[in-house]
Amino acid sequence: MKQLFLLLLLPALVFAQSKKEQKLLKKADKIHAKAYTVDTHADVPINMMEMKGFDIGEKHNYATDGTQIDFPRMKEGGMDAMFFAVYMAQGKRTPEGNAEAKEKALKIFQAIHEAVKKYPDMAELVTSADAGFATHKKGKLGVFIGMENGWPVGHDLSNLKLYYDLGLRYITLSHSFNNDLSDSSGDPEVGEYGGISKLGEQCIAEMNKLGIIVDVSHISDSAFYDVMRLSKAPVFASHSSCRALSDVKRNMTDDMIKLMASKGGVIQINFVSDFLKKPSKEIEVSIRTLRMQAMKADATPEDKQRINAELRQLKYKFPGEAPTVKTVVDHIDHVVQIAGIDHVGIGMDMDGGSDVVGCEDVSKIKNVTIELLRRGYSEKDIRKIWGGNTMRVLATAEKVAKQLSTQP
Repeated sequence: MKQLFLLLLLPALVFAQSKKEQKLLKKADKIHAKAYTVDTHADVPINMMEMKGFDIGEKHNYATDGTQIDFPRMKEGGMDAMFFAVYMAQGKRTPEGNAEAKEKALKIFQAIHEAVKKYPDMAELVTSADAGFATHKKGKLGVFIGMENGWPVGHDLSNLKLYYDLGLRYITLSHSFNNDLSDSSGDPEVGEYGGISKLGEQCIAEMNKLGIIVDVSHISDSAFYDVMRLSKAPVFASHSSCRALSDVKRNMTDDMIKLMASKGGVIQINFVSDFLKKPSKEIEVSIRTLRMQAMKADATPEDKQRINAELRQLKYKFPGEAPTVKTVVDHIDHVVQIAGIDHVGIGMDMDGGSDVVGCEDVSKIKNVTIELLRRGYSEKDIRKIWGGNTMRVLATAEKVAKQLSTQP
């Protein structure tokens, strides 16, 4: 009799659950309609530079080509602005290597500018918090620019002004290997400088004067603490997660997150699988092997596309390993608990390794908002997480730059 009652009750429970989900979706839609949502790390310029036939103004399909970002899908998902990354893997630290890095960086800047110019009704290049909000009011997408790896700065700090004038508003000081500015968390040669180099110190001072945010993602722990000592403006981690939840060097410890927060900074949660959830040894070896192949100097665009496809396939080989939207929000919860709601944001690393079940591309970001609503976050909280906190750091960096420009 009890089993019969439960069977009769099941349709009503399913209907109630469905109704609840519809209500959450409706609320998420309302929030995204009003909020200014910003992602601080998007690697779509890699596709713009290397993927044959890729057009950011046309809608693509993650299931067939593996891409995660384009303007139509940004609109569909309610993603108002993204920091497009001028990224390159670390190469030779020679005058010739530095010149090559600068040349490539300028080509990526040009590609971003041309993409925005090609679709003036859809998007605008934005360089300040106020410009971002103004672009949003016009119903257009905002394209900010960040630089992942300070290698193109070389030894000529006047390059910073050149890049700033092209729209650059943050620099990730190093990438997976040490460079002339900073030790990296990923370099086997740990502690080349014991943190930030003398050139790196000068670079940070100049970035502060210009209003370029110092990004601490990828750098070593010692370098992070040097940055906290050196920077006169708040800093952020454009795409990192919590080491307490996934113990990898790329993530930040609780002490680092709290220190950065105490100085007004923000950690933007990264959606790369092993940064969200520590993988088993078996999958960890597979991930590391594939990533090292992709970072080789002679890796072709075709090699990288094949490697990225293999990385995506790992979640089907090891389904229990794949992080979900809930895993993402676990990291957000952790930051809120230890540092407060004002110090967490979103830096998904899409088109650069992001791989979350339920948020496979930028069109599905509302699933993150729905999970935040499920956990009791208010609209005010969600607006801070989805862009408000990031824009505060950018506005403060602008303010500090103005103050420094008036000093003798």
